[in-house]
Formats: sequence, structure tokens, C-alpha cells
Amino acid sequence: MNSASPKNVVRIGLSAAIVSVAEERPRVLVVHHANAPDALPFGPFDPLGHRTLESGLRSWVSEQTHLDLGYAEQLYTFGDRGRHALKSGEGPRVVSVGYLALMRAGSELKTPDTLWRDWHLYFPWEDWRSAKSALVDGVIVPALAAFAKSASSAGETERRRERVRLAFGLEGFTWDEEKVLERYELLYEAGLVEEAVRDGRASTAGLSANPLGVSMSFDHRRILATAIARLRGKMKYRPVVFELMPPTFTLLQLQRTVEAISGIQLHKQNFRRLVEDQGLVEGTGKSVRIARGRPAELFRFRREVLGERPAPGVRLGSRRAAG
Repeated sequence: MNSASPKNVVRIGLSAAIVSVAEERPRVLVVHHANAPDALPFGPFDPLGHRTLESGLRSWVSEQTHLDLGYAEQLYTFGDRGRHALKSGEGPRVVSVGYLALMRAGSELKTPDTLWRDWHLYFPWEDWRSAKSALVDGVIVPALAAFAKSASSAGETERRRERVRLAFGLEGFTWDEEKVLERYELLYEAGLVEEAVRDGRASTAGLSANPLGVSMSFDHRRILATAIARLRGKMKYRPVVFELMPPTFTLLQLQRTVEAISGIQLHKQNFRRLVEDQGLVEGTGKSVRIARGRPAELFRFRREVLGERPAPGVRLGSRRAAG
């Protein structure tokens, strides 16, 4: 006799953060329905029909979106209680395995309820390409200062303040573009994003009059934050950025793609020197005419670099532009 009941059964779901870059904008594929929060593409894992978790992901993404995934890697397993906001007796608890997938721009969407959206719609404080995000000093820092002050002990107040300094690059610390998840988790814990209210972790009192980014279904904004952080970190030691590039490209196009993903601005000459010195690209002998400028040389990814050293990525570090 099977004594399992919906309340003690766990089902496995698969969620995909599918990323592309177009017109210098980092984009994520979302499922969009009227009167419902945006969601990442997601579906159930069928242990009988799917040989592996990844094959299951590729199968239902192809079925639901008519897109064939290229590069994909597993991120993390997301299983917080309440992540699907189920009420008592509604069904089994769902644990979701998140994936990051990369696609080149130009893939036509064939389903009416999917669209590409700039990921800064959900994380507006993460775009520092032109200048420091005004949200940080104007809204986030004061709200998190109040959150730290509201702690139940002096020790906890200082721990919260330290987390804020590290996550947002304050008081002598520098902005670390990879701490996307840490920043989102802080805002969630402080009750400053809509998901915290929806999950019953906070009241609406802490929400800004201007919401901090657009909310997403379930814990999909947390999954997307994890994907952005993974991509920003990984492109420094693996050439994954070229999964987002066309077969041939100019160095300026490559720089703008790296900037779109990292959220920071780079020195043009230093970036070119870095890419060429590391042997990541090679010239094609062809060029393309740029509006109001002289022809720009076309390059391609030099795949031989994968066998030449263990960590061939686009390192940023001191290559950032000032300000």
C-alpha cells in the first residue's frame, strides 16, 4: 500500500534562464500572460520519459518554445518551502532544477506567449554601464540601512551592515558585478521586493513607491539572479561569451556584448589589447562598413585557445573604465 500523500510528495521541475544579447541589451526569454507575473520557461521532469535532467529540459523547451537550446549548464536546485505558493492540500511540493542556457540573437520566437525582455527590467540596479545606478544611493541604501537598524541585537545589526557593504560596494568596498544573487537575497530578506510580500515573508510596508524591479512568478527572479551571477563569473575563465556572438564580429561588438552581460563599462583600447593578447580571436581578413566610420575588421573566435591553457576567458579586473 502506498501511503504517500500530496503533502509529502516532491516533484522535480526544470527551469531555464535562456539568455541572449541583442542591440547591446542582455535579454532573457520569459513566458508572458496578461494579469500574471512573467515566468522563466519551466516544466516537469518525467523520470520515465527523460533520460537525464538536461535532456528533459531540452525536450520541453523545444516543445513549448520551438527553440533548440545550444549551450546549457545546470545552476542549482531551488527547493525553498513556499516557492510555488501552494496552499494546504493543493498538491505536492515542487523542487526546481535551474539551468542557464545561451542563444545567439536572431532566433525568431514562434509562440505567442514568449518574448525576450531586458533582464534589467527585473534587476535595474545591476546596470552600471553609463554610471552608478541611481537606485542604489537613492532608494536601496537608505532602505537597507533601516533594515540593519531594525535587527534584534547590536551584533545582528552589524552583520547586516557588513552584508550591505559587501553586496553593494559601500564604504571602501568595490562593486562586484558577480554578487547579483547576494544583492537580491538582501532585498528579499529586507522585504523590499514584491516576492517577499507574496511569499508571506514581509508586509507591503517596506516596499518602495517605485518597486525595485518587476517581480516574477514563484522564485524565478532568484533563479535568474543565479544565472546572471554564474554567467558574469564564468565568462572570465571560460569563453562562453562567444556562444552569444555571431560567427564573425567586430571587436566593438564583442566589447558591447561583454559590457551588456557584466553591467560595467570597459576601456576600449585595454579591452582590445586583452582579447588579442589572450589569443581569444583571430582576424578573418574581411571587414564591414560602420555608419559614419571607416570599415571595421571582422574577427572570429579562435577555438584553438581551448587546448592552449586551462582558463581562456575574458578577464575584466582592472580593465574597467573609471567612474
